[in-house]
Amino acid sequence: MPTGMKVLRVALLTTCCLGWNAIDRAQAQISLTPPGVQQPPKAAPPAAPKPAPTPATKKAAPAPAAKAAPTAAKAAPPAAAATPAPAPDDPNVDLAYGAYQRGQYGQALKIATQRANDKGDIKAMTLLGELYANGFGTNRDDAKAALWYKAAADRGDREAMFALAMFRIAGRGGPADRSEGAKLLASAAKLGKAAAAYNLGLLYLEGQTFPQDLKRAAELFRQAADAGSPEAQYALATFYKEGRGVEKNLTEAARLLQKASIANYLDAEVEYAIALFNGTGVPKDEDAAVKLLWRASRQGSPIAQNRLARVLVAGIGAPVDKIEGLKWHLIAKAGGNGDLMLDTELQKLSPEDRAKAEASARHWLTGK
Repeated sequence: MPTGMKVLRVALLTTCCLGWNAIDRAQAQISLTPPGVQQPPKAAPPAAPKPAPTPATKKAAPAPAAKAAPTAAKAAPPAAAATPAPAPDDPNVDLAYGAYQRGQYGQALKIATQRANDKGDIKAMTLLGELYANGFGTNRDDAKAALWYKAAADRGDREAMFALAMFRIAGRGGPADRSEGAKLLASAAKLGKAAAAYNLGLLYLEGQTFPQDLKRAAELFRQAADAGSPEAQYALATFYKEGRGVEKNLTEAARLLQKASIANYLDAEVEYAIALFNGTGVPKDEDAAVKLLWRASRQGSPIAQNRLARVLVAGIGAPVDKIEGLKWHLIAKAGGNGDLMLDTELQKLSPEDRAKAEASARHWLTGK
């Protein structure tokens, strides 16, 4: 079930390069919401499409502060595509949640309210918290959301515990109380909520709610990573890469980056591509690395766009294509990742080729 709350973010630094002497310190963020699934590029990359909207975050590092995002349920499909609701007399069917998934929030609110009041249905209580927290089917009301989350959390629902923890930490529905939020995260983590273990790890990494403890943070990231959280896999990979909280292990770092990359976690795609390109902790594979850079570039990563530009301009790992490479340089630069060397290469192009690169970059950025 979604939670619709902000996730804590803690900035870390990660070093990455593609075999060039310059070392870049690229900051990354960890979000509870992985980037949307993208199709990998074909062998011969077509003209770059208009960039897909990217999550309000994520840049590159274990770090964190994400948008409100659902965590336990997929986005509700349009009501038109919904399957008919099961008969209301079936006790094994959650009609309220079914209505929620179909986007029929008013109906979900009505059914969940009745089930919570008449039957003490814990899941209905958690759903009511979600509906009020997001203003689905009703006016947004953080105070009511917190009350329903607390009712379900007190009865042992881990989703409600996590949701209420994030409310307490963010100060939604009442005064901020990071200590209570941390306790709720710990309780939800013990019940197997991966996002709770991950966020609790961030608190230990941050060192404000309690003293910084990198070893404990790593343990919690491991718990969440083993449960399939790509955010935690990426965070733990960075720990192994830098030897923070765990013994440095580039092989384990690459393994975790690969897992998060398979889950389409954008920063992991970029760093795993770099690991493949350099053969860091994994057998060197420039072809696979460049394919990942293409995919991450199309997803909007300025770091990947810069690395892809260097690959294409230098002809390292891919055929030389300076116009295409410098197009990606201009796109990366617009995203805040400049590169003096590539600026120089751009000036070396003929006026006609430079105009082509600039026009192509402008089209990708604006659709015009």
